[in-house]
Amino acid sequence: MSEKMKSYIEEAEKALLHTYNRYQIVLEKGDGVYLYDIDGKKYLDFVAGIAVFALGYNNKEYNDTLKAQIDKVLHTSNYYYNVPAIEAAKKLKEASKMDRVFFTNSGAEAVEGALKAARKYAFLKDGKTDHEIIAMNHSFHGRTFGALSVTGNPHYREAFEPMIGNIKFADLNDFESVLSQVNDKTCAIILETVQGEGGIYPATEEFLTKVRKLCDERDILLILDEIQCGMGRTGYMFAWQKYGVKPDIMTTAKALGCGVPVGAFLLTEKVGANSLVAGDHGTTYGGNPFACAAVGKVLDLFKQDNIIENVNEVAPYLEERLDELVGRYDFITCRRGMGLMQGLVFDRPVADVINKALENGLILINAGPNIIRFVPPLVITKENVDDMIGILDSCLRSL
Repeated sequence: MSEKMKSYIEEAEKALLHTYNRYQIVLEKGDGVYLYDIDGKKYLDFVAGIAVFALGYNNKEYNDTLKAQIDKVLHTSNYYYNVPAIEAAKKLKEASKMDRVFFTNSGAEAVEGALKAARKYAFLKDGKTDHEIIAMNHSFHGRTFGALSVTGNPHYREAFEPMIGNIKFADLNDFESVLSQVNDKTCAIILETVQGEGGIYPATEEFLTKVRKLCDERDILLILDEIQCGMGRTGYMFAWQKYGVKPDIMTTAKALGCGVPVGAFLLTEKVGANSLVAGDHGTTYGGNPFACAAVGKVLDLFKQDNIIENVNEVAPYLEERLDELVGRYDFITCRRGMGLMQGLVFDRPVADVINKALENGLILINAGPNIIRFVPPLVITKENVDDMIGILDSCLRSL
């Protein structure tokens, strides 16, 4: 490590609140599927800012769109209309087949809005405020109080109790466990279509279908969190589209802006017309022209550059190469995931492997202590996969 990098890290540790155990590098720029630190070292990136940079780094058309918007107007507030928000909402509706859009600044805020919409929908039916929401064990929905309340990891919640009330937990892909939590007070069921932080667990088609049917029968709202697994990562624009199980409310963020902080929650017309009204919810920055210019361009580039087609071409090859590692090393127990959202499960902690990979110019991240997560830019090639496997394999051999 150079003195320059060491000095920046020391300054960061003095100035920034220590809520992350950061890797000991200072990144400066990116290009394509590569990142560079301030010493000029090149890294193959299989994290993409935690599933954010779907288009890769330094995409000229994306950059030019944001530069042009900066010269027009960055912010106006939601008391006025702006063209980028209108166009972005139209394109997002087309991609998701949902009906109403509320733009937020982050995924956690999108979850907050989704929970409020679900409770308001139930309140308007019976005037009561004792409704319950069912969430999944091992889920992750964010760090704000509402999102944390439906995050199925007690360790994240315990120091911040009490959470918002009337939350119950069931098990993903276990319909009976969901059914056992349902009662007349249940107003919503929230789950990630593919659990991310909880270990890369996709929901099964059978489970989602049964939950959807249950919600239809009892007028319970199904909220699908597509913040990490959405925006093309699974080979569909949104993962639920693989199963044809449409949610009543959906959350999205991360790759929605490809680097600009933006999220959204989307509702069907039925929920949109019977939940939040003027004064119920708001945001100062959400839906501003700059963020929505990014959203609109991202959705344009997904079509223009055939991003989802590339995912469906490269993902099976990534699975094949990861499966080779499962067969080669007895300490890797399995691979699981969908599309370019994959995990290798180890019988031991993976921190040493990730650190070794970083030393060798490969950026990886975990999903729990014993799982390496692979969420690369969606523009990666099979050659990039080969390069990644080559570096990772050499790190695994050192174990």
